[in-house]
Amino acid sequence: MRIAFFGTGLMGSGFVRRLRGNGHEVNVWNRSGAKARALQAHGAVAFDDPAGALAGAERIHLSLADDASVDAVLEPLAGRIASGCWIVDHTTTAVRPTAERIARWAARGITFVHAPVFMSPANCAEGTGLMLVSGDRAQHDKLLPALQQMTGKVAWMGEAPELAAAFKLFGNMTLIGLMAVLGDVNRLAHAVGMSTEDAFSLFEVFNPGQTLQARAGRIAGADVTKPSFEMAMARKDVRLMIEEAQRSGIELFVMPGVAAMFDTAIARGEGALDAVAAARVAR
Repeated sequence: MRIAFFGTGLMGSGFVRRLRGNGHEVNVWNRSGAKARALQAHGAVAFDDPAGALAGAERIHLSLADDASVDAVLEPLAGRIASGCWIVDHTTTAVRPTAERIARWAARGITFVHAPVFMSPANCAEGTGLMLVSGDRAQHDKLLPALQQMTGKVAWMGEAPELAAAFKLFGNMTLIGLMAVLGDVNRLAHAVGMSTEDAFSLFEVFNPGQTLQARAGRIAGADVTKPSFEMAMARKDVRLMIEEAQRSGIELFVMPGVAAMFDTAIARGEGALDAVAAARVAR
């Protein structure tokens, strides 16, 4: 198959190498042309504009920056993409704009599938990692063999075409949030005179990641009137963290937001409930 690939940064270039390894002919375009031309060493054909890369393409893949960049590349091509050519977008995009984009292309007779990924550049080149897909199940089943060649696992997230975009944001929020919490651990460590390495040695014997699914389940459905960790006590611990850092003139970034979450819930009269109640959306 001949594929047009738009966006050959770290992720896109890995995908192109993988597609070439699977025997596909690949036309490539990137806003900075040098990145596209570098893939000619792997057998791809580089073009100076997206319209040129469309020539003979049976499927279009994208790995761009955001919603605006996807629309900026694709909209000028609206009358030039052949009927029956599928668009597969791996860009991390917002939920509502993704739904609107898919509907807009469907009205033009083009199948647009959003397939964001939890994959590093190395995963893209090796065909490992996780790709999310949502939308019409028959479309998913038809596209699945092609996507399976690009990643280790393809997960169908449901019929609504924008669901993959939502789940991708949930996943990235969790990963970025974990990084931010580790930043506060690091700041608190320095406040009490410990090195980053010494502080993080805790995670050699304590793995909070193992509790992630259980904690999510408690937020979703636990009886918060029978607390295992009372909210008022959790709020006290957050206060200790913030105050200890401040004694050394260091401000935490994440914990003040957590404190505000607890304070809002306590103001609703939930201080004696399980701490997970603060993570729920107030009705």
